[in-house]
Amino acid sequence: LGSVIFSGFRKLGLYSNHLSHVVRYHKKHREFYIVTAVGNCFHTYNVKKLGIVAVSNALPEDISCLAADRMLVYVAIGGKVSAFARNKEVVHMYTGHGADVHLLLPFGDHIISVDRDSTVIVWDVESEEEYLQITFDKVSFEVSAVMHPSTYLNKILFGSSQGGLQLWNVKSNKLLYTFTGWPSGVTVLQQTPAVDVVGVGLSSGQIIIHNIKFDESLMKFQQDWGPVTSLSFRTDGHPVMAAGSPIGHIGLWDLEEKKLVCQMRDAHNTAIAGLTFLHGEPLLITNGADNGIRVWIFDTAGGGGRLLRSRLGHSAPPTKVRHHGLNGHHILSAGQDGTLQSFSTVHERFNRSLGHGSINKKKSKKKSLRYDKLKLPAITTFASESARQSDWDSIVACHRGYLMTTTWNYQKGGMGAHKLEPKRFNKNRALSVHATAVDITSCGNFVVIGLSSGHIDVYNMQSGMHRGQYGEDEAHSGAVRGVSVDGLNQLTVSAGADKLVNIWKFKSRKLVLSIDLGTSPATTHLHRDSGMFAIALDDFTLNVLDMETKRIVRKFSGHRGQVNDMAFSPDGRWLITAAMDCTIRTWDLPSGCLVDCFLVDFAAVSLTMSPTGDFLASSHVDNLGIYLWSNNTLCSMVSLRPLPADYEPTGIMLPGTYEEGEGDADLNTEMIEYESPEQLDEQLVTLSLLADSRWKNLLHLDIIKKRNKPMEPPKVPKAAPFFMPTIPGLIPQFAPSEGSNQGEQSKIVNFGVLAQKSHFYQQLESAMLSNKYNDPVGLLKEMGPSGIDAELRGLAPDMGGDVSVLQGFLKMVASMLDSKRDFDLAQAYLALFLKLHLRLISQEPGLMEEASKVSEKLEETWTSMQTLFNQSLCLLSYTKSALL
Repeated sequence: LGSVIFSGFRKLGLYSNHLSHVVRYHKKHREFYIVTAVGNCFHTYNVKKLGIVAVSNALPEDISCLAADRMLVYVAIGGKVSAFARNKEVVHMYTGHGADVHLLLPFGDHIISVDRDSTVIVWDVESEEEYLQITFDKVSFEVSAVMHPSTYLNKILFGSSQGGLQLWNVKSNKLLYTFTGWPSGVTVLQQTPAVDVVGVGLSSGQIIIHNIKFDESLMKFQQDWGPVTSLSFRTDGHPVMAAGSPIGHIGLWDLEEKKLVCQMRDAHNTAIAGLTFLHGEPLLITNGADNGIRVWIFDTAGGGGRLLRSRLGHSAPPTKVRHHGLNGHHILSAGQDGTLQSFSTVHERFNRSLGHGSINKKKSKKKSLRYDKLKLPAITTFASESARQSDWDSIVACHRGYLMTTTWNYQKGGMGAHKLEPKRFNKNRALSVHATAVDITSCGNFVVIGLSSGHIDVYNMQSGMHRGQYGEDEAHSGAVRGVSVDGLNQLTVSAGADKLVNIWKFKSRKLVLSIDLGTSPATTHLHRDSGMFAIALDDFTLNVLDMETKRIVRKFSGHRGQVNDMAFSPDGRWLITAAMDCTIRTWDLPSGCLVDCFLVDFAAVSLTMSPTGDFLASSHVDNLGIYLWSNNTLCSMVSLRPLPADYEPTGIMLPGTYEEGEGDADLNTEMIEYESPEQLDEQLVTLSLLADSRWKNLLHLDIIKKRNKPMEPPKVPKAAPFFMPTIPGLIPQFAPSEGSNQGEQSKIVNFGVLAQKSHFYQQLESAMLSNKYNDPVGLLKEMGPSGIDAELRGLAPDMGGDVSVLQGFLKMVASMLDSKRDFDLAQAYLALFLKLHLRLISQEPGLMEEASKVSEKLEETWTSMQTLFNQSLCLLSYTKSALL
């Protein structure tokens, strides 16, 4: 069932998509909430701090439309509409549309839905029944917008992509009025603060303020940035209208002076999906497909909005993710949008954006970022080290196609002081050499950068100065594919397109060893604590180099696509790899086996394992979020077994994308409950599992009895309490009542009764006939030391026993030694037996013969055990003293 080790936990960095947000007001909390769609679920945030309040249960497909009233959130997927209560679970389902629903309007106790075929259905919210259905002809009136005009009882206004409007009474199912409209399609219908007046946004970019009572246009505005995507009106005393555009600009229009007041350019990188002025407040909430929610405040002169607070993720998929610091709380992420961001696994308020790379930060601040020629391209790879981050820059990044590498400061949350670039290429810029690999030393003082020309340079992080290079001229004859420095700054290891792995002295930069891989490496990763250097090759196989012995110690094959990234577990036992075959595989290094493998819908581009080992984070193709997978082995017993070479993995949905309960499927159904057998192998000598107290004190019973002897004789109690008499022994048995035949009982002692055979005695006799001694041994195991002592004394002839039974006991001990089980018990029983009956054994020739046989067996067993002990001790002392 998917992965045994990892289970989906949650996703980070997703805030908004191309659907308009919805604002709700909670009367009890006296607070506004924003609802945004994110793929197949929706998030709820409070406006006060933009803190996440709730994440809904996931739906089977992506949400296509979103609406909300005071009580419920309505969501459309395909032709179905679902109503969510408490921002979490589905309470109502409305099915009946033949096409995909693209418009939703809550209307009192009803919800109105419009599909792509221009079929309008009015549903009763509670009963989930159809109240009314209106079908429009798509050719003449294709419904593209819907609204309820304020104070118009039971009336709904429909806008069409042909440009006309229709006003319907949905209670009586009557068309009340048809507005001729405009030559271009209606994209938005929005109620203005004035009764009878409606704001109409057109696909031509025109905005019309229209009085629907008299069917006349009061004013018209023209937006130059394409169709109107959304409209909103201020209700805090300022007659201002905001209009959204498909390129991310917002226009602010004064309705009294009928002119454009202000332009908020690049409010979002993509189309403005939705904008809403909060009722009675100078706050504008906007969201867009660039994965951002922004709250703007209008408190400055000039009428423009100032960014008050925001929640921003990557607007293009992240390509590289790495944990920063040792606590595992922060994940650094570089995206195709050119930004470097830090996401917190604890709470969103700790998220921060380190911004966009720029050649000259001061100059680029003066210009708009969209038209900035100084903007650096996306980061391809980066390295971070938290050791000296409070003193100087702690992150170094390589940019696509750029020779120059940039430093970033995590503490300040922006670009750092240095741009690292070797001087050797200054004269010939046409070489198109670029930085391909980077690593920062564990002390945070040096950075090692590999280039596509095969050069490897060392720089000082504090000053940014060039400190030397590896090799006479080039370190590799091909592009450098990976470079790493070990934990003690002793060795640097690099892999190049020339199929070589070179190990260098870090300080002297001399080549120590060169290993031919036979195939070009694609990517590398070093685990500093264990000195394991993983190399992914172009033929989809993996090699692991041990930096200590400088040899390839493991080779793994199984991936059917290019390996994108690798991560080690903190203890260095697992290597986790992600490839373009959409699998994430876990390899166990000590055993050299594949122990876990699962499929995801989108191939993982980057992986990083938390330094504490609790989470694996991954970023995926065409996904804006970072997905966390929890490590099941930390909190439950997980049975890891080697997977076969032809293992077909099963798919797992990405975290946060399955319904609650669905992800709780027991992944360890195939868990083997291992029960240890009594004896692993017949060659091995096995001890019993009995407590020491059951057999160790057998030889010292007389001493214990003397020590425990009472100081005074027992006193008879005045009135003994009522109790049922029991027979002494480990198993409680009630004594038979003697009251009935008390008078008839003779006072003469009956020796026949005293010499009665015990259960053990009988079992031993029968075992002598069958030659199977398991039953008497089992009985002795259940007894305590006093019981065993009494049983062994009872075997003597003067206690009612027999010499043949004593012989049987010795045979029983011999059989225990033969089976090599319960070795400790056999020794203890034999020692007590000899102590009690040694004189008798020496007088009886039959017993002497049997005792000598047992002695030989004992000697033989001890000799073989001593040999094994000596071998083990010798090997142990060698491994401790030998220089490997």
